[in-house]
Amino acid sequence: MSWSDRRSVLGLLAALPLAACGFTPAYAPGGAATQLRNAILVDDPPDRLAYEFVGRLEERFGPPLEPAYRLAYQITTQRVELAVTTEGSILRYNVTGTVTFTLTDRTTGAVLTQGRATSFAAAAATEATIAAQAAEQDANSRLMIILADQVVTRLTAEAGRFLPPADG
Repeated sequence: MSWSDRRSVLGLLAALPLAACGFTPAYAPGGAATQLRNAILVDDPPDRLAYEFVGRLEERFGPPLEPAYRLAYQITTQRVELAVTTEGSILRYNVTGTVTFTLTDRTTGAVLTQGRATSFAAAAATEATIAAQAAEQDANSRLMIILADQVVTRLTAEAGRFLPPADG
């Protein structure tokens, strides 16, 4: 048996437990997560960070064409100094962030799910003010993408728990 034939057989054997447990891809026809596409109205962003967070959510779920669900969120961030010289200069820091979110049905007002996502992004500090501001802004932007992606992943993975199966 050739090596490529063995890989095919091993791949099929690895897929058997998934088929046996009823695994269905989230966006497969009839999958519950298909109902989230273009259906989530995210609360308006109050600031630049939230604007980037909401933009990433809409990029992943699509713009809310016929919103059946509302996503409320609260973002908190903190700058944590990591590397400080003996003179007191900061060389590197993390921007940590947490987003708490609640997905509700816009018709009934029922809470479908809620949760929290937490992560960080690192940045190097420099003596130049503009470079330091740009590095911090970049770290914050990367953090918002990470947090939004975590929320998308969680909602997609849990959609089958709080939404009925979509019509195939």
